[in-house]
Amino acid sequence: MKRVIPGRLSRWLFTGIAVLVSGCHPAHWPVLDPAGPVGLGERNLILVVIGLMLLVVIPVFVMTFWFAWRYRASNRQAVYAPDWDDSSVLSLLFWLVPGILVAILGGIAWFSSHTLSPYEPIDTTVEPLTIQVVALDWKWLFIYPAQHIASVNRVVLPVDVPVDFRITSDTVMNAFFIPRLGGQIYAMAGMETQLHLLADQPGTYYGENTQYSGRGFPFQHFEAVALPESDFMAWVKTVQNRHHPLDTNRYARLASPSVRNAVVEYAPVKPQLFEDVMGKYVHVGAATTGTTPR
Repeated sequence: MKRVIPGRLSRWLFTGIAVLVSGCHPAHWPVLDPAGPVGLGERNLILVVIGLMLLVVIPVFVMTFWFAWRYRASNRQAVYAPDWDDSSVLSLLFWLVPGILVAILGGIAWFSSHTLSPYEPIDTTVEPLTIQVVALDWKWLFIYPAQHIASVNRVVLPVDVPVDFRITSDTVMNAFFIPRLGGQIYAMAGMETQLHLLADQPGTYYGENTQYSGRGFPFQHFEAVALPESDFMAWVKTVQNRHHPLDTNRYARLASPSVRNAVVEYAPVKPQLFEDVMGKYVHVGAATTGTTPR
């Protein structure tokens, strides 16, 4: 009987580890497979924090199982000494190690909150591309103000060019997130939030709303397509030549609640459309800067 129990435990442990490892493929955890400097910084931060926490977690679990095995009822050789009530060495160890780890984690949190701030522009000599993002029910509208075009449920980015996302909502609060590129930030009516990202390799990346926003929430996805700069410029030219304008009436129809919207591209776009959307939720005479009306 003594040999059967460890055998079963080992099989259970092996099965559990196999299940956990099978879920760690990059396809299942896109934040662990970054495609840009922001995503890479966030991935590294996650791994560092997990590693530091495991310095406490692993010894605790090891000692828990070791104590349970060592002092089992059938082990007559284990010394049972319940009368000691204090150990200065153990007390120092139990308080000092977690205290040091908390201090290190606090320093990392302070440093990363500045370096990975969504409002912090990416350090590069390349001129950033501005894209205005409007969260709708239940879709995403991407406006390229300099190019006078727009796209629904697909945002096209040039590779190795920093992108300055300016984000708002024409409905309830949403959360804008492209896991492989990094960052998540809220889209709120009457306010403008910012997110700076860069794709350093071509590809099609999954984007989503991570804030529950009603019955169409499970389907509020979009594509982020990163293209070489020459292909990006060719795409812009193609959209501009379609002459499918996004005016006030067409925007009103687009803003109506709908689910599983197909990708639609517009050109030209009504000037100041993004500002008009924000202005709908701001009191007369008020203006918005950053994330807070004043």
